Amino acid sequence: MSKQGNIRIASENMMPIIKKWLYSDKDIFLREIVANGIDAITKFKKLVDMGEAASAEDDFSIKISIDKDASTLSVEDNGIGMSEEEVEKYITQIAFSGAADFLSKYEKAGGEGIIGHFGLGFYSAYMVSDNIEIFTKSYRETENGVHWESDGESTYTIEACDRAERGTKIVMHIAKGEEEFLNESTIRNLIEKYCAFMPYNIYLNYKGNEDQPLNDTKPLYLKAPKDCSEEEYKEFYRKTFHDYHDPLFWIHLNMDYPFRLKGILYFPKVKSKVELERGKVKLYCNQVFIADNIKEVIPEYLMLLNGLIDCPDIPLNVSRSFLQNDRQVQKISKHITKKVADKLTGLFKTDQEKYEACWNDISVFVKLGCIKDEDFYAKVKDSIIFKNLDGKYQTLEQFVGKKADMPKSEGKAEDSDSADAETNAAKQEASTVYYVSDEIGQAQYISMFRNAGLNAIVCDTFIDPHFLSYLEYKETGHYRFLRIDAEIDTALKAEDANGDANQELIDAFKAALKNTSIAVKAEKFKSEEIPAVINVAEFSRRFGEMNAFYGLAGADTDRDMTIVINTANSLVRGFLKLEEDKKKFVANQIYYLAMLSYKKLSPEEMKDFSDNSVSLMELFVQ
Repeated sequence: MSKQGNIRIASENMMPIIKKWLYSDKDIFLREIVANGIDAITKFKKLVDMGEAASAEDDFSIKISIDKDASTLSVEDNGIGMSEEEVEKYITQIAFSGAADFLSKYEKAGGEGIIGHFGLGFYSAYMVSDNIEIFTKSYRETENGVHWESDGESTYTIEACDRAERGTKIVMHIAKGEEEFLNESTIRNLIEKYCAFMPYNIYLNYKGNEDQPLNDTKPLYLKAPKDCSEEEYKEFYRKTFHDYHDPLFWIHLNMDYPFRLKGILYFPKVKSKVELERGKVKLYCNQVFIADNIKEVIPEYLMLLNGLIDCPDIPLNVSRSFLQNDRQVQKISKHITKKVADKLTGLFKTDQEKYEACWNDISVFVKLGCIKDEDFYAKVKDSIIFKNLDGKYQTLEQFVGKKADMPKSEGKAEDSDSADAETNAAKQEASTVYYVSDEIGQAQYISMFRNAGLNAIVCDTFIDPHFLSYLEYKETGHYRFLRIDAEIDTALKAEDANGDANQELIDAFKAALKNTSIAVKAEKFKSEEIPAVINVAEFSRRFGEMNAFYGLAGADTDRDMTIVINTANSLVRGFLKLEEDKKKFVANQIYYLAMLSYKKLSPEEMKDFSDNSVSLMELFVQ
């Protein structure tokens, strides 16, 4: 005998809201239905363990099937099942959680592995279905099978059925316009995305024992780190992230207190700004996928990594799609950040050769992390290294020759009181650190530096201009960074007896230039070979680079540009003796040569330089 009743909800307008707006992605319905089936199996196994139910089965599974002719998608479990009373309680009373009720009843026995906490997951299926049927039978042998059906509006039908097997089958009649969910490839992709690590086998269109499950019920991240081999870590990475390049190294998270947290974070190769988006950290709760790159748990800079984190204690909202931002989430986030910092500093101390080999690939991530998170910077700052012009990696302290444990005899305040020591420290001049951003383009400057016995660090990633500014801010008074084309170091200069007499040379050279906006200076270099170099003020160029990075107006990286002519060079020494037309020719050729060592010429300048070069070559054939 069948009977009818009303789904008990607070408002008749609630169902459309649940169906259309509860979840951000409608394909999440499959996760919810499958997760309910997983819960049903977990509940039954718990009852078996406690002696409240009997079962000779050991093949617990979820079977998904597609019937294109009937336009149905079905999900069946062999879990605890439901009686008619339980169907009315857990299905027709929206937001009444069967999982919550079970956990409350068996709290002392422990409820680990129970996924659901809300009663809304089932109704997510109405986002793609115009009618849903439930066929279920309780584990209690005295209970009959139950059939429930509703079109998702405000009424349902419930009646007895002849189902003989324990468990539940959900039959979704796929709505018009949602036929993509009747494609096997679509369902396979959804299972891979949402159900890849659920704890019981999941089959699609099950045919027999020879079928292989589509999920991994015992993923590597659930194992103890000591039980995992290097090849297992790499294989799990390739399979999970479809990246066939081996990761550089990884962090295996495994803790039970003060919160449960398991997972693996992999460091992939990241060199360019474009690759910043390639990282993906997947968040799971009891082996159920929640979302990618949730910023409340994973700081922005850690999203450069690939990995997955499973935290059963994470507080989710009713749709299991977003986190409730509370202290527990903040603690989890800080713990993950600390583990990443510990891995970096540990590798730096114990295997510096490997650390240096990986540095080019991880430096962007580390520097971005420092800029975004002061606590992270504090933990890793002593592990930040730079390559110098000799190809050797050093910390800044090593590069400038400072020692953290400098003996007092080398200081200036060994006999002073603390106040004098602070005064002397404040007066200490910041160490100038020259850097190179393009070893090929700045080869001329590098040659001058090497000939003068100077060295520089290589900062050639897109994040470096911002990071150097950050270091100057954080280490105020300790370091001052200048690109090697920002000014002429005193070590590059020779004593110039001409002094102020160079002004006539400067005026004549500037008058001969076609570029009237550039400033002109004269210096005597130790090297006679180079007629001139281009200098651009560090602050102005860095400001322009930052504007260009963020796509802002005024991104002019060539403001405050100066051409410095070398009075030790024979061309420059003889410049004032030239006729006016030859002065223009020589001045502009010197300017073009200097500019080519700094950046590309404009089309007009390139044509002029080419024409001048041809004119010079014609002199040899006359």
